[in-house]
Amino acid sequence: MNIRDLHYIVAVANLKSFVRAAEHCCVSQPTLSMQIKKLEESLGIKIFERNNKRILITPIGQQVIDTAQTILQQIEQLQNLCESAQNPLAGDLVLGAFPTLAPYLLADLVPLITQQLPELRLILVEEKTDVLLSRLKEGSIDVAILAAPIKDDSLMAEVLFEDPFKIAVYPSHPLSKNAFINPADLIDQTLLLLDEGHCLRDQALQFCQLQSIHQQQDLRATSLETLRQMVRAGTGITFIPEIAIRDTDDGIRYIPFSSPPPSRSICLVWRKTSPRTMLIDYLKNIILKLRKQ
Repeated sequence: MNIRDLHYIVAVANLKSFVRAAEHCCVSQPTLSMQIKKLEESLGIKIFERNNKRILITPIGQQVIDTAQTILQQIEQLQNLCESAQNPLAGDLVLGAFPTLAPYLLADLVPLITQQLPELRLILVEEKTDVLLSRLKEGSIDVAILAAPIKDDSLMAEVLFEDPFKIAVYPSHPLSKNAFINPADLIDQTLLLLDEGHCLRDQALQFCQLQSIHQQQDLRATSLETLRQMVRAGTGITFIPEIAIRDTDDGIRYIPFSSPPPSRSICLVWRKTSPRTMLIDYLKNIILKLRKQ
């Protein structure tokens, strides 16, 4: 058994295909299949059940794969630890952010990181919060920018800034003349929210439930930009985080809430065991300086 074999079985388990796993591992499919067969023979077990239509993982095979993933993560941590010791501000950094934040923060942040950390290769991942948390814990991303709260004992989270919400309305909407929005103003309004799985939806719903405001159940969007188009079309009104508001947003009026406004706390999140704390601190300071500009 060697590290290469562990990569092979994890790739097959993740991709559910010997052909795709071979492409992912940059080897021929016969070579990969032969190595996995040799591994199974040396261990005296079957990791995969094979037929012409699909690949199944055996119960003992699943345990072997889980252990292999843990070993590969630890090897990666060891490699990162050694690389970090040589130059803590260089190498690859996989940074995750969720969809209602990534386009609006990263556009300004990435040039600063590139300028201030020229030896760093930044890899960006935009995914929903649950996916980012899972990938963060499994080690496939190094650090993520998420919305609080983060409830996981294996992770560290530090608040970077508050991102208040405003109400977006079309210019002829009755609320468009308001200087501020009070929660009572939203009762009986057609409130548009994002689809399931977006943390912004959960934050808006939490505010609505506290204020006894009801959402429009059959009107949901998959992105903030879709929500904006629905507001422009006069379909309803919605919550928009301040970071996503641009001066060029024609056809929409953004109205702040009366104090205290609802907001989301944006955090930098990383594993407690991460060897890259110096780089993470540097990244945190870049974001804090950006937000003060």
